[in-house]
Amino acid sequence: MDRAYVDFEALYRIEMAGAFFISRAKSNMDYSTVEQNFNIDPATGLRTDKTVNLNGYRSKETYPEPIRFVDYHDLEKVVDFVFLTNNYEVSALEVAKLYRNRWHIETLSNGLCRT
Repeated sequence: MDRAYVDFEALYRIEMAGAFFISRAKSNMDYSTVEQNFNIDPATGLRTDKTVNLNGYRSKETYPEPIRFVDYHDLEKVVDFVFLTNNYEVSALEVAKLYRNRWHIETLSNGLCRT
Protein backbone atom coordinates (compact mmCIF):
# COMPACT_ATOMS: atom_id res chain seq x y z
CA MET A 1 0.00 0.00 0.00
CA ASP A 2 1.31 3.41 -0.85
CA ARG A 3 0.93 6.72 0.92
CA ALA A 4 -2.05 7.76 -1.20
CA TYR A 5 -3.92 4.65 -0.04
CA VAL A 6 -3.41 4.67 3.72
CA ASP A 7 -6.53 2.98 5.01
CA PHE A 8 -6.13 2.16 8.70
CA GLU A 9 -9.27 0.03 8.71
CA ALA A 10 -7.82 -2.17 5.93
CA LEU A 11 -4.43 -2.27 7.66
CA TYR A 12 -6.07 -3.40 10.89
CA ARG A 13 -7.89 -6.19 9.03
CA ILE A 14 -4.48 -7.34 7.75
CA GLU A 15 -3.19 -7.22 11.34
CA MET A 16 -6.15 -9.27 12.61
CA ALA A 17 -5.62 -11.83 9.83
CA GLY A 18 -2.11 -12.47 11.17
CA ALA A 19 -0.35 -11.03 8.11
CA PHE A 20 2.02 -8.10 7.96
CA PHE A 21 2.07 -4.95 5.89
CA ILE A 22 4.40 -2.09 5.05
CA SER A 23 2.86 1.17 3.94
CA ARG A 24 4.04 4.74 3.56
CA ALA A 25 2.79 7.21 6.13
CA LYS A 26 1.23 10.51 5.22
CA SER A 27 3.26 13.54 6.28
CA ASN A 28 0.42 14.93 8.40
CA MET A 29 -0.16 11.74 10.41
CA ASP A 30 -0.91 12.55 14.06
CA TYR A 31 0.76 10.15 16.49
CA SER A 32 2.49 9.91 19.84
CA THR A 33 5.62 7.88 20.53
CA VAL A 34 5.23 4.86 22.81
CA GLU A 35 8.74 3.46 22.52
CA GLN A 36 11.90 4.46 20.66
CA ASN A 37 14.56 2.05 19.38
CA PHE A 38 17.91 3.83 19.60
CA ASN A 39 19.83 0.82 18.25
CA ILE A 40 19.95 2.00 14.63
CA ASP A 41 22.85 2.92 12.36
CA PRO A 42 22.31 6.33 10.73
CA ALA A 43 24.98 5.47 8.12
CA THR A 44 22.44 3.05 6.59
CA GLY A 45 19.93 5.86 6.07
CA LEU A 46 17.82 4.99 9.09
CA ARG A 47 16.67 7.95 11.11
CA THR A 48 14.00 6.58 13.43
CA ASP A 49 12.54 3.25 14.49
CA LYS A 50 9.76 3.62 17.01
CA THR A 51 6.40 2.34 18.12
CA VAL A 52 3.60 4.89 18.03
CA ASN A 53 -0.09 5.26 18.82
CA LEU A 54 -2.27 6.99 16.28
CA ASN A 55 -3.95 10.14 17.65
CA GLY A 56 -6.35 11.10 14.89
CA TYR A 57 -9.95 10.36 15.86
CA ARG A 58 -10.74 8.18 12.83
CA SER A 59 -7.30 6.56 12.61
CA LYS A 60 -7.16 5.54 16.28
CA GLU A 61 -10.71 4.19 16.05
CA THR A 62 -9.91 2.03 13.01
CA TYR A 63 -6.38 1.03 14.11
CA PRO A 64 -6.41 0.94 17.92
CA GLU A 65 -3.11 -0.95 18.37
CA PRO A 66 0.40 0.53 18.46
CA ILE A 67 2.13 0.54 15.08
CA ARG A 68 5.77 0.63 14.03
CA PHE A 69 7.08 3.84 12.46
CA VAL A 70 10.36 3.70 10.49
CA ASP A 71 11.93 6.88 9.06
CA TYR A 72 14.47 6.16 6.31
CA HIS A 73 16.59 8.47 4.14
CA ASP A 74 17.31 6.90 0.75
CA LEU A 75 20.94 7.85 0.12
CA GLU A 76 20.74 7.03 -3.61
CA LYS A 77 17.63 9.05 -4.42
CA VAL A 78 18.16 11.63 -1.66
CA VAL A 79 14.57 11.34 -0.45
CA ASP A 80 12.98 10.55 2.91
CA PHE A 81 10.46 7.78 3.44
CA VAL A 82 8.35 7.09 6.51
CA PHE A 83 6.98 3.58 6.73
CA LEU A 84 4.27 2.06 8.88
CA THR A 85 4.31 -1.64 9.60
CA ASN A 86 3.01 -4.17 12.07
CA ASN A 87 6.14 -6.31 11.61
CA TYR A 88 8.40 -6.16 14.64
CA GLU A 89 10.36 -9.29 13.69
CA VAL A 90 12.61 -7.71 11.05
CA SER A 91 15.07 -4.87 11.44
CA ALA A 92 14.14 -1.31 10.52
CA LEU A 93 16.55 -1.49 7.58
CA GLU A 94 14.80 -4.64 6.36
CA VAL A 95 11.48 -2.75 6.46
CA ALA A 96 12.95 -0.18 4.05
CA LYS A 97 14.42 -2.91 1.83
CA LEU A 98 11.13 -4.82 1.70
CA TYR A 99 9.27 -1.69 0.65
CA ARG A 100 11.91 -0.92 -1.99
CA ASN A 101 11.55 -4.45 -3.42
CA ARG A 102 7.79 -4.02 -3.61
CA TRP A 103 8.27 -0.69 -5.36
CA HIS A 104 10.59 -2.26 -7.96
CA ILE A 105 7.97 -4.90 -8.73
CA GLU A 106 5.28 -2.23 -9.13
CA THR A 107 7.38 -0.06 -11.44
CA LEU A 108 8.36 -3.12 -13.50
CA SER A 109 4.72 -4.19 -13.94
CA ASN A 110 3.70 -0.60 -14.76
CA GLY A 111 6.37 -0.51 -17.46
CA LEU A 112 5.22 -3.82 -18.88
CA CYS A 113 1.63 -2.62 -19.06
CA ARG A 114 2.61 0.39 -21.17
CA THR A 115 4.08 -1.64 -24.04
